Amino acid sequence: MAVTGTPTPATAGKRERTGWYFYDWANSAFSTTVITVFLGPFLTSVTEQAAGCAIDADECHATVHPLGITVAAGSYFPYLVSLSVLLTVFVLPVMGAVADRAPRKKPLLATTAFIGAAATVAMAFVTGDRYLLGGLLFLIANIAFGASVVVYNSFLPQLAGPDDRDKISSRGWAIGYLGGGVLLLLNLVAVTLYTEDGNPQRTLDLARWSIVSAGVWWAAFTLMPLLWLREHPGAESTGESRNVVTDGFRQLGHTLRAMRAYPLTLAFLGAYLIYNDGIQTVISLASQFGTEELKLEQSTLIITILIVQFLAFGGALLLGALATRIGARNTILVSLGLWLFVVVAAFWLPAGEPVWFMLLGAGIGLVMGGSQALSRSLFSQLIPAGREGEYYGFYEISDKGTSWLGPLFFGLIFQLTNSYRLGIVSLVVFFLVGGVLLAFVPIRRAIIAAGNTPPTLT
Repeated sequence: MAVTGTPTPATAGKRERTGWYFYDWANSAFSTTVITVFLGPFLTSVTEQAAGCAIDADECHATVHPLGITVAAGSYFPYLVSLSVLLTVFVLPVMGAVADRAPRKKPLLATTAFIGAAATVAMAFVTGDRYLLGGLLFLIANIAFGASVVVYNSFLPQLAGPDDRDKISSRGWAIGYLGGGVLLLLNLVAVTLYTEDGNPQRTLDLARWSIVSAGVWWAAFTLMPLLWLREHPGAESTGESRNVVTDGFRQLGHTLRAMRAYPLTLAFLGAYLIYNDGIQTVISLASQFGTEELKLEQSTLIITILIVQFLAFGGALLLGALATRIGARNTILVSLGLWLFVVVAAFWLPAGEPVWFMLLGAGIGLVMGGSQALSRSLFSQLIPAGREGEYYGFYEISDKGTSWLGPLFFGLIFQLTNSYRLGIVSLVVFFLVGGVLLAFVPIRRAIIAAGNTPPTLT
């Protein structure tokens, strides 16, 4: 296929790029405070209460029966994560197609963000044994979160040319980690000041209100990108809004057929879905692993995640700089090698030893942001012009905590073995297989085949 060249985007000023960065700042509160730290242990505790276990029980082997299905209390949250991604399979690609055809993207960003934030705030009502309400609100929030990020990511190709996207994407991720870390620090102060020894209900209440705070943060800071971003209608924009949803469903079918013309883009997407599944599983279940298997205090987990967040700020910028020297794909492969080390090391962590858990968190922080930011910017090079929303809809299925194979695998292994350690080490396969597949994708050829101009380094 002949190279047509990437259309030169209208110059995006500092104000617009800052507005784009700030949606990462806004939504990272959900990723960090809710998904990574509080929701897993919180919803597991609520589920264990529903199963008849005491709130301060060291172990709970009881089961619950949502919709008549027998589920181990410890597997409920991992299964919810898997269910959420199965639902997003239908929602996110359609949202991407709608974004490409909508004359205005910012109302879509506002709608999805505020729905997710509202569901998060509604966690205030998850008390006692209301594990089903907690699960439903999580599904709504997580799906809305993914849909909003699809719209958000579709702005990236219009903000920078091919040689600048790695830098712009890395800055967005870095600022997101900083924002998530700031709110988590505030929650750490609250947990430290108000936790009472011998009062597990107080700890549970603090976790619930920390989750609510993330919803408030998410909604408040979403106002900045809504004010500062400019509209960038996709090449498929209809110029009107009345049929955009119907047209989006119709266009989705066309996209699925058209994607077969870009097998190298699909090859990269397949590799990404596998290795990012492993990354997202570690992120979403690390807190549950630390609480249930390593018997660490909630304050220890929060401190560790703070270490991850603030080191990820620097790590995203560091790997972004490395990509300017060796290329984005090679930098991602380096990060996947480090992820392998992290997963294997996690299996051997001693219980009740917070220092080792914190050191492992430091390693995660250095590689987490860069691997995700560079994957996002590299994928933007592989998308045919005007199809950003549609393609990022498929991309987002395995991003920002919406992986499904990893949590499902983790949950099944726990249910069969009652061992979180075996669950965590099983994730090695995702990094190995994803890395090998990525290494065999000819990136420059894939960019040219998509009709885009390759950056200087690939």
